[in-house]
Amino acid sequence: MTARSVNDAIIELVAPIVADLELDLYDLEFNGGILKITVDTPPNSDSGVTLDQLALITRLVGRDLDHHDPIPGHYTLEVSSPGLERTLRTATHFQREIGKTVAIRLRAVVEGQRRLQGVLIAADESTATIRLVDPVPSDRVIALSTVDRARTVFQWEKGSKLGPKSAAKKAAPKNSNNVSAKPAPGPSDELDSPIEEEATA
Repeated sequence: MTARSVNDAIIELVAPIVADLELDLYDLEFNGGILKITVDTPPNSDSGVTLDQLALITRLVGRDLDHHDPIPGHYTLEVSSPGLERTLRTATHFQREIGKTVAIRLRAVVEGQRRLQGVLIAADESTATIRLVDPVPSDRVIALSTVDRARTVFQWEKGSKLGPKSAAKKAAPKNSNNVSAKPAPGPSDELDSPIEEEATA
């Protein structure tokens, strides 16, 4: 089974579970034996993804993966929310984050710059338009194929304790039911004690 077919099989299992909980499948990556599933609330939602939702998705997805076995060998399952500073990997990610400040690193120097930061004002299937301030105010159209890394930029307020959430299930050996749910460290909460929950069969 090819990497693409494995990915497609995983998405077919995961997407209905996420949709049933009225959440969006924001991203899915399977690389180096680690399956990373990122879920989010629909755009313009008043609340974010809860730890209980992440733990539930982890259990349901883990159960279906164990049953259908689309992944060869051992793997680690990680389920998380994208957090306030989100990685932008796909055209859909860019389109979803229009109006937000983004930081972009290009694959090579283009027009004298490799790193850009500004407000994302437009995006389609192949390009993103960034409103830059430095070195001079201007709008820059970037081909998504030239982007090495990109993320949204959140301005943390003093005393903020918000950060991305995650839940992880170790799937080696398979049929393990150990579930750990904890907030992933954010810029202001790296020293906080993690919250852990375990569920055993």
